[in-house]
Amino acid sequence: MSSNVKISVLDLMPHRPDQRQHQTMLNTIDAARAAESYGYERFWVAEHHNAGSLLSSATVVVMAEIAAATERIRVGSGGIMLPNHAPYVVAEQFGTLNAFHPGRIDLGVGRAPGTDPMTAAALRRDDSAAMSFPAEVQQLQRFLGEPSPMHRVHAIPGQGSKVPLYILGSSLFGAQLAAQLGLPYAFASHFAPAMLQEAVDTYRASFKPSEHLEQPYVMVGATAMLADTDERARYLYTTQQQHFLGVVRGNLSFAPPVEDMDAVWTDAEKMHVERMTAEAIVGSPATAQARIEDLVARTGADELIVMTEAWEHEDRLRSYELLSQLPVVRRAS
Repeated sequence: MSSNVKISVLDLMPHRPDQRQHQTMLNTIDAARAAESYGYERFWVAEHHNAGSLLSSATVVVMAEIAAATERIRVGSGGIMLPNHAPYVVAEQFGTLNAFHPGRIDLGVGRAPGTDPMTAAALRRDDSAAMSFPAEVQQLQRFLGEPSPMHRVHAIPGQGSKVPLYILGSSLFGAQLAAQLGLPYAFASHFAPAMLQEAVDTYRASFKPSEHLEQPYVMVGATAMLADTDERARYLYTTQQQHFLGVVRGNLSFAPPVEDMDAVWTDAEKMHVERMTAEAIVGSPATAQARIEDLVARTGADELIVMTEAWEHEDRLRSYELLSQLPVVRRAS
């Protein structure tokens, strides 16, 4: 298969309990620089709140640091959970980022709270806010688009910046909205792959060209861990498996790899985690190549965005490096 899929990074910023938070922040910056040097297309940061070991809550602040520390790679949100924020403020923030780093900022938006109900309340999130998601996406488009004499409220910076929007989703709702608005679509198959095929098929079948996008554009998420051997990759991947086990148990944590996951989870928990990570790319370069070829053949993905969590930072960087060297990957120039 010829080189035909772009690669990008999604970072949740998991924090090792034996390190200072400052080190996690430095690791994220270092990972972004490495991804840039390896030819990755973009580096996105996810918005999570009160999520135990995840430090990506102040997403826009993290993005600013990453963009300032890199030169070419696109920097974005994967995503901003729009019901948590006023669209006007989001437009100002991303307009400001774009003013500092013209043409390098992405705005991925989702409609979930990115947290639990009590924390959502602390964020002043209205339970019905998700119902307004389509209208708020259109508000964002207006605040980031060209100014109109029909409107007196303008996002400054922001107005006229045309920061590109991406709709994130794990169901048909996001697929249908992205298609209707003619926007790129990113599917969260790194943790909820069940509806991946149906969603991307729906998106393509319903897509309406817009001033933003002439043809459908699909980003597919996947957990990934590459190493020089399959055995080594599977061992390192147990850190990510334990992360998802924490999701199942309602107790997120970042833990070192283990030799035997069967000593950690129950049979029922194993089945649940394996369903969540069904699209995982784990193994040596040859194994990963075959996995990606299959994923791209099934979904027609234009871009793959990977979430890689390794206990040792060097193992994460090595995984990024090996992935970037695969024949199936199209590196950014």
